[in-house]
Order: sequence, then structure tokens, then C-alpha cells
Amino acid sequence: MELTKHFLFNLSLMIVLLFFCVMWAEKSGKVRLNKGTALSYFILSSILCFMFSYQLNEELILDLRIVPFMVGGLYLGLSPILGLFIIITRGFHGFDIGFLSSLIFYGLFSFLIWCIYPWFLKLTSKCRILFSVGITILVSLIILVILEILNLHNNKLDVWVAYLFIPPLGVAMISYIMEVIEKNILLRQRLLKVEKLQAVEQMGAAISHEIRNPLTSAMGFVQLLEDDSIESKDRTQYLAILKGELESAERVIQDYLTFSKPQIELVEEIDVHVELHHVLNLLQPIANLNSVEVSTKFPSCGLIKGDRQKFHQCFINVMKNSIESMPNGGVLSIETVFTKNNVLIQVKDTGIGMTEEELVRLGEPYYSTKGTKGTGLGIMVVFSIVKAMKGTIKVQSKFGDGTTFHISFLSSVTELQESL
Repeated sequence: MELTKHFLFNLSLMIVLLFFCVMWAEKSGKVRLNKGTALSYFILSSILCFMFSYQLNEELILDLRIVPFMVGGLYLGLSPILGLFIIITRGFHGFDIGFLSSLIFYGLFSFLIWCIYPWFLKLTSKCRILFSVGITILVSLIILVILEILNLHNNKLDVWVAYLFIPPLGVAMISYIMEVIEKNILLRQRLLKVEKLQAVEQMGAAISHEIRNPLTSAMGFVQLLEDDSIESKDRTQYLAILKGELESAERVIQDYLTFSKPQIELVEEIDVHVELHHVLNLLQPIANLNSVEVSTKFPSCGLIKGDRQKFHQCFINVMKNSIESMPNGGVLSIETVFTKNNVLIQVKDTGIGMTEEELVRLGEPYYSTKGTKGTGLGIMVVFSIVKAMKGTIKVQSKFGDGTTFHISFLSSVTELQESL
């Protein structure tokens, strides 16, 4: 059974090659094997078949070239290219009866498979595999009958077993792998579509919820202002409240726009300590309201390059979240560390913290640890701004033990490149 063992070894090499081909496609980020990659695989498989061919006698060389030819032709319509490649490669072994047989066989079958390729793709997955195996068995029988007619070999059992079982097995295995890959592609596309639809739904719900509240309030005060009998003092108060509600709605829209397309409008030199003190001054009333003690540790001064307004927005969101995570009071610690190339800003709270599941989903579109009370836009904006300013962000948290944000930017000695 020497030929059978030889064919089995050749088939195993083709399967290993397919494995590396699929792995390379996954690593390169491609969702599927394109025709160029697939053609390369089937040509390399054909070369392997020629390299590990079996010399039956002086005139006949047997191999498994029918396997890549059948699968590539039926699934990707590559039969003319593969057939021509096989005929030319066979010519390097000599222009004998074997070459003539290859010329007639692959010339005829290249045309036939190319013609049935569009019909083949319309079949169900199971039918495609069965058809591929069936036509391979038919071709193997034709080869065996020709060999019997020519009577060019003595080891009939080995040849019959090798051709009746190995090529159909190889076609079945590779076809099945191709079908699995195709199903995974379809599932991935469906998942992406579902995720996009869910993101749109969540976005609509979050934005409408956040905007509806101030607008409803604003409409109420507009109705009050329509009453000519209200006093001037009350009118001024109502207008101030109305303005505040409209500004609140505008901030929600601005947060969404910042997240969806963060832009660094002005690259300027930012004194980190000065701007952090500015942010803390803005948030001091909220900290006092929540009985939160603010602790700072700024050992030295440092500069970064970026958008000052976006920098404020980023740290207002981070610190406000930290303060709100300590409803019963606590300590908010801000510490800076400066190196030659980086500025590290650490914001630490002693709040309720987050579970591992919440930590993993932090920054995910429209996910909030506040449940129905939040939209998640604030933290999404933080991630977007840090990324736009060429920074990095890392969050550590333990449920019941507080949360720490580690945000790092390039220092001004390392020039910030604009790539937005």
C-alpha cells in the first residue's frame, strides 16, 4: 500500500498548508480568503502534489493534483487557471503519454467545471460537498479505468484504494473547511450588522433621553413666559433656567459629536498643573456637595501639546464621574508624574468601584455604570479625546475599593504629530 501512504502524506501537507493560509488571513485582519490568496493556496497545493508525486513506471506519474483542481474550480471558478498551470507543470516532466493524458483531461474538465461553477454556487452547503465528492469519485474511476485499459501497473489493489478513497477524502475535507469558513464569514457579517443596529438604537435612546428632559423643562418655562402677567423678576429667573436647560441639551449633543469625531482644533502648549487646577476649581462645588476631599500631588511642572478645551472636557468628565461614585463622601486624589517623554496623570477615588464585567465594558458605546441614570457618553468622550491627543488610558478598579484612571500624554519635548 505504498501509493496509498504516499497520497495520505501528500493530503496531510495540503491540510497543513490550508491551516497556515487561514491563520495568516485571520492575523492580517481579513474576514475571508480573497481570490488572490485562494489562488496562491491552490497553486502551492498543486506544486506540493508534483513535488510528492509517485512514479508508477517510466511513463506514468501519479499524484493528488485533482484535489486542488476540483475544489478551486468548483468553489472559486479557478479551473481554467489551475488547469493551465497543471498542464504546463506536467510538461516539465516530459512530453509523454502522461502529458498527453493531462492535456486532454484537464483541458476538457477545466471548461466543464468553469461552465458549472455558477450553478454549483447556488446549491446548498451539503449539496456542494456531496457534488464535489461525487464528481471526484467519478474522475477517479475514469483514471482507474484508463489505467486498467493501458495495463501499465501490477499493484492494482494499492492503486484502486489510493484513487477511490484519498482524492474524494481530500476534496471532502477541504470543501468542508471552505464551507465552515463561509459560514463563519456570514455569521460575522450578521453580528456586525446586529451590533451596528444595536449601537444606533442605543445611541437614539441615550441622546433622546438626555435631550428630552431639558427640552421638556424648557418648554414648560416657555409656556410660563407667554403669560404677560408674570413679574419682571420671575421672568428673568425663568429665562436663566431656560438658558441653562438649553445649554444642557447642547452639551449632550457636543459630547456625542466629540465621541463620534474627535477633532483637535488647536494644538497648543498646555501647562498640565495650571489646567488641572482650573478643572478642580470648576468641580469644587460638586465635590463639596458630595463631601469629597480633593488631594493633589504635583511634584513638578510639565507641558504637553494638545487642545486646552478638549483637555478640560476630558478631565472634567473623569473627575465628575469619580466624585459621583462617592455619594457618601471620600477622597479624590490627583497625582502627576513627569518623565522625559511622557506625562502621567493619575485620578484616584475611594468610591464604589466597578466589577470586572463593568471594567471590561467601560468606554463601550452607550454603556454606563450608572444604569438608567447615565448614557455613558462622558467616558466615551474621555477615551476619544485621549486617543485624539495621542495619549493612552488605563483603568484599574475593584468593586467596593475605588477606581484609578491612568492617563498618559506625550510631553512637549516629544513633538505631537497631527494625524486627524
